[in-house]
Amino acid sequence: MSEPRDTEGGTGRLPVLEKEAAGAGPPPPSASGAGTGPAGRFWSARRVPAGTVALLLLLLAGAFLYDVVAVRAGRSALGWRRELAGQLAERPLDDTWVRVGAGVVAALGLWLLALALTPGLRKLLPMRRTHPDVRAGLHRKAAATVLRDRAMEVAGVRSARVRMRRRKARVRALAHFREPDDVRADLDVVLDDAVRGLGLARPPAVSVRVARPGRKG
Repeated sequence: MSEPRDTEGGTGRLPVLEKEAAGAGPPPPSASGAGTGPAGRFWSARRVPAGTVALLLLLLAGAFLYDVVAVRAGRSALGWRRELAGQLAERPLDDTWVRVGAGVVAALGLWLLALALTPGLRKLLPMRRTHPDVRAGLHRKAAATVLRDRAMEVAGVRSARVRMRRRKARVRALAHFREPDDVRADLDVVLDDAVRGLGLARPPAVSVRVARPGRKG
């Protein structure tokens, strides 16, 4: 997938389009052209954590199954399973290593719950829905690139940096031949219009700071 410039002259991601299954979206838009329902955040597939957990469980279950089958076939149990059974039977619950192991398992469980209950994909900003079967998202770097380019069009702006968040866009500009207050006023107008033009479901608030470039030497 091709990628546009980001705020530092690198690359940023293009908007993402996702077509939903038939019948899964909200009702068709009315004749007045109103929105077609809320545009929630995109949910991450969590492939890496899910694949890692599945692989570990598969290896652990396979090891236990192999040992159980070996015992049923008349062989002695492997040493690691005898040692593990002995440790679990002999160590008290208030033992340091038991507490450490329980804490690690609890932390991993909380982490997996957090992954399951949170959407993820924080860098993808949902856009307003204009069609019941299509969801669109704009990458934060792409949105920051648009705002930076619009800021550079304002007279007196020497350079601009944009830091895009989900709820706020911070714009830092350097003014060279106009008064900073005048440049800031123009930037407020231009950037508010640019944010509306992005078509985001939740347009971020814009914070603008204008300064003079430092003296060399």
